[in-house]
Amino acid sequence: LHIASKRLVLFHHRSLSAFREDSWFKSLFVRKVDPRKDAHSHLLAKKEDNNLYKIQFHNVKPECLDAYNALCEDVLPSIHADAEYPCELVGTWNTWYGEQDQAVHLWRYRGGYPALTEVMNKLRQNKKFMDYRRERGKMLLSRRNQLLLEFSFWNEPVPRSGPNIYELRSYQLRPGTMIEWGNYWARAIEIRQQNHEAVGGFFSQIGSLYTVHHLWAYKDLQSREDIRNAAWQREGWDEVVYYTVPLIQHMESRIMIPMKTSPLK
Repeated sequence: LHIASKRLVLFHHRSLSAFREDSWFKSLFVRKVDPRKDAHSHLLAKKEDNNLYKIQFHNVKPECLDAYNALCEDVLPSIHADAEYPCELVGTWNTWYGEQDQAVHLWRYRGGYPALTEVMNKLRQNKKFMDYRRERGKMLLSRRNQLLLEFSFWNEPVPRSGPNIYELRSYQLRPGTMIEWGNYWARAIEIRQQNHEAVGGFFSQIGSLYTVHHLWAYKDLQSREDIRNAAWQREGWDEVVYYTVPLIQHMESRIMIPMKTSPLK
């Protein structure tokens, strides 16, 4: 019994040592997440305003796309233009390359969550909008949305003349890496502003979390190719790509065409 006990203790000691060595070895490859004393939304979002953004993705029945676009072009600009609603339609698009038969709408609420709540309550009393929602529901296969904040180092999206194509690049980051992403892109955006292609940069607050959206505008697909290739000739761009790629779990690109009434042409 005494010999068995010694063997058990020796086995336990060796197992513990092996576990510690294995844990130390694994720790070499695990990204350390620094403890934060404030939410990343407070550290990365603009302080001088209180804007909240909502992005909507609507997957439309293919046979209904033209009717859906006409319905949106009739109703959405009236909400945008009405001073009673503290919101603005930043842009509205159809996806050209990426998910097909899809519409993307981007709204800005000046005043944050209270403005969002005010708009939602008023729209419930708006007969035209409620009729629009009922008709829209017949045309959709699915829909989803996110509430976003704007990165402090990006310009606020403003109306621009066209014609342009737009690229929405969406990144699903590893949890705990948003601050690191922001630090690198605060420098990178200076490189990518030289052709005025940067429209807006956002990160999610509600919906799919740790999601980043970068919105770009180009004259056409060839212009996009030329501008993106030219970025590699500028000092620092390769370093940004090298250090931010490991932060990404999934990424997606959409090329989008503005609807007729979109403020971003």
